Amino acid sequence: MPKLLHLDSSVLGPHSVSRQVSAAVVERLRQTASGLEITYRDLSAAPLPHLSGAHLAAAQGISPSDPVIQQDLATAQAVLEEFLAADIVVIGAPMYNFSIPSQLKAWIDRIAVPGKTFKYGPQGPEGLSGGKRVIVAISRGGYYGADTPMAAFEHLETYLRGVFSFLGVTDIEFIAAEGIQVSPEHREQAVKSALEAASSLRAA
Repeated sequence: MPKLLHLDSSVLGPHSVSRQVSAAVVERLRQTASGLEITYRDLSAAPLPHLSGAHLAAAQGISPSDPVIQQDLATAQAVLEEFLAADIVVIGAPMYNFSIPSQLKAWIDRIAVPGKTFKYGPQGPEGLSGGKRVIVAISRGGYYGADTPMAAFEHLETYLRGVFSFLGVTDIEFIAAEGIQVSPEHREQAVKSALEAASSLRAA
């Protein structure tokens, strides 16, 4: 039975474009895959704490005495296992100040684990997460394409491509809703185009 991990990171709740598009992606895949097992994690409603010195010490084998850190480490292990088990990962990722939400960065910090999702060898880093399909629904207030004046400020899609490539993922797709803050008309058209792209994704 294929497993899908669905993540949202927007703080805007029902007003979020990235949430709307990521939900459409999941629905499309659910319709095309019989028995698809879906796990959902809302990184805004239940944010993961950012890494601290105590987390890094625990990673080096030092057992934490703080029960809060112990609980957080257990959550981090569950997050990592969700990612490792997933055949498909769908992420809703809005652009905040030219990059990803900090809530999504905290999740990435919990899945980018040496020996689990990547390793270093004689030839340098090697991703261990190949075979997964990753689909990212991104939303941006303006226009940041390669042919735009703001292209140099685009650190959302480029960052996520880099991270998942480092982890060994080669099957990664982006569905973008751009210019949603330019005007109501631009927002409507951007959402429409993104939803159409979601509805025409290849089968799971």
